[in-house]
Amino acid sequence: MRTKTLKRAVVALALALPGAAIATVVAAPAAHADGCYTWTRNLYQGRSGDDVRQLQLRVAGWAGNRDIVELDGRYGPKTAAAVRRFQAAYGLRVDGVAGPQTYGKIYELQDNDCTPRHFSWSEMDDGCGRGGWTGGPLSPAETRGNALRTMWKLEAMRHSLGDQPLYVTSGFRSRACNDQVGGARDSQHLYGNAADVVSRSRSLCDVARDARNRGFSGILGPGAPDHGDHVHVDSRRENNRDDTANTTSWSAPDCGVR
Repeated sequence: MRTKTLKRAVVALALALPGAAIATVVAAPAAHADGCYTWTRNLYQGRSGDDVRQLQLRVAGWAGNRDIVELDGRYGPKTAAAVRRFQAAYGLRVDGVAGPQTYGKIYELQDNDCTPRHFSWSEMDDGCGRGGWTGGPLSPAETRGNALRTMWKLEAMRHSLGDQPLYVTSGFRSRACNDQVGGARDSQHLYGNAADVVSRSRSLCDVARDARNRGFSGILGPGAPDHGDHVHVDSRRENNRDDTANTTSWSAPDCGVR
């Protein structure tokens, strides 16, 4: 624990120093704040790279109403806006620049396996009972990547709704599982792109309404057929591997979500 603290301090110092000093410090072995990923430079509009994509993944749930944050590795206006919303939500300095404070909050939220603190691989794995990440149309790695993005969006929703637990009742489904539960032929659950969620402290309508600001392009909730006891959220607009148009589709008419 002490070693990790020292490493975090070194990275934070590097991010605050001029460019030449940064090059000197980050030449040392990679400092992992929590065993998953560590940023070694400030990020802002105009920058690009895998570190930008890693950031985009973690702020995808702060996309804003009817918008998404593309995981394209380019720090553009949408990414900057999402970072500002993330910063405001957690009481950080709001400037749209990802630096030590922003990274520090992400490290705090992130577990060693890259999942957000309040969600896990196991609860997103197979809506019929944790059968692994196989049996869908994508490779297990691709499916897990989509599920990770889904979890970070749910983490943002959880915080927005007062940091009260959200429960995933169905995440990834294999084809066999999807058939078993009567899912749509090309369900986003097959791709790791979807989650059915419930809350014990907030109404389903609260969940459905908040989902509009969390980068979810698919929402089904109260008033939609067979969705009276949970809210379905998905990222269909970001799925280029399915047979569904990359559009936004919301239906929770009892909640005013259309």
